[in-house]
Amino acid sequence: ERLTRMLTTTTALLRVAVLAATARAFRTPLAAAPTIAPRRTTVVVAGIFDGVKDAFSQDVSILEDDRVTPFDRWLGIDVRSDDSKSERYSVPDDFVDSMDAANYVVARLPKPMGIVFEENDPATGGVFVASLADGGAAATDGVVQTGDQLVAVGPTLCKGSDFDACLAAIQASEADKTKLVFFRGGPSSLYGNLGASDEWMAEFMDKQRAHP
Repeated sequence: ERLTRMLTTTTALLRVAVLAATARAFRTPLAAAPTIAPRRTTVVVAGIFDGVKDAFSQDVSILEDDRVTPFDRWLGIDVRSDDSKSERYSVPDDFVDSMDAANYVVARLPKPMGIVFEENDPATGGVFVASLADGGAAATDGVVQTGDQLVAVGPTLCKGSDFDACLAAIQASEADKTKLVFFRGGPSSLYGNLGASDEWMAEFMDKQRAHP
């Protein structure tokens, strides 16, 4: 009887073992857990002089006038580039030397002269020949041309004078033929930095007064 119980127990254990093995064989395997890559943190280490390098490596345009310091001006040193100097002191294509007597013409005309004068820019003053009347004294004489700058009326210097002053000088002339001196060039050549110096103009007028 005891042996029978042992056999029964052994048989039951074997059945349990077989069932357990079968269950493991048909069990669905679990999905592998995803692998998580460790995060990498980038740390930027800036040197002490990195900001200074960035400041000097930027493309910053420097104006030519900024190159000249007050100390440079005091010493008379010009540190501007050659291109800036040539641009500032460049001579226009239509430049006519107003310190050359060959660029002046003299006309002696009776009244009415047949000349229409107009004022230059107020910044320079003076008047120029705007047009000539057809058949007038100036057109017939052939010396005066459109664009000529009036410099003198007789012994009176009219360079830089306004319209009324120039007209008054012509009206005040009592000669049968009034002497008019013209500069054959534009106002930019007669006035401003490119114009004749006061000394040269004074000497020029002395010569004109010597030949009324």
